[in-house]
Amino acid sequence: MPLLTLTSDIGQQDFLIGAVKGQLLQTIPGFTLIDITHNISPFNYPQAAYVCRSAIKNFPAGTFHLILVNLFDERPEHMLLAEHHGQFIGCADNGLLTMILEEIPQKVVSLALDKTQQKNTIYCTTVFARAFSELQNGKTIEETGDAGISIHVKNPLRPMLGNDFIEGQIIFIDNFENVIVNISKDEFEEQRKGRSFKIIFKRDEVIDRSSETYADVNEGEKLALFNSAGHLEIAINKGNAAGLLGLQSFAEKQLQQSQYMNSRLFYQTVKVFFE
Repeated sequence: MPLLTLTSDIGQQDFLIGAVKGQLLQTIPGFTLIDITHNISPFNYPQAAYVCRSAIKNFPAGTFHLILVNLFDERPEHMLLAEHHGQFIGCADNGLLTMILEEIPQKVVSLALDKTQQKNTIYCTTVFARAFSELQNGKTIEETGDAGISIHVKNPLRPMLGNDFIEGQIIFIDNFENVIVNISKDEFEEQRKGRSFKIIFKRDEVIDRSSETYADVNEGEKLALFNSAGHLEIAINKGNAAGLLGLQSFAEKQLQQSQYMNSRLFYQTVKVFFE
């Protein structure tokens, strides 16, 4: 049975996720639906990209991924369907696709929206479901839509690199309030070049070694490790790092807000010095 993952910023407070699943099962009843999360923070592209990228890479080739995040940032005329390294991804043409993949998709088509239809989440779901059904029934991706589309591109949020440092942004805070930074283990080691390091955040907090597990430090002590997605994570053993250390996740909208809010961006930044 084909797999279809669902990721959204809809939340679980009302009927909409249930209605989305109902529409999918009407059109593609043989698919197995798998929830990734429906709690993506609204308008938070770096968070959505991290969550989707980290999940997608664990699924077998041929999996379908429906990403209902920020569908209506602008009035949509079409949706996107991409095929990349054996995965099929449906999402809005809002730049999130290139942030997830960290490159241009190998194949991508636009799925036209009927101008006579109300462009809401349920209708967009039916458009994706029809395309997924066509792919499953043997059509190529080029046969499901318009391959001549020029897609909206957003660059992934990258850490800042220097000779003796790497500076990242907090992109996600998990259910345990562990703090995930947009610094991968590969980037860290490439920049480190075997040197010792100090991870510094919130002006006076320092970690100077990497742990394998949370239990490597005493209860209540802070630590840094690379999580299962390969990203730098700051945590407190049996504690809530984000709340106790006063850290918060990066949000693009804050860059456009007041000087007071901009002054707080420091607390969304983690810097690693090499020596």
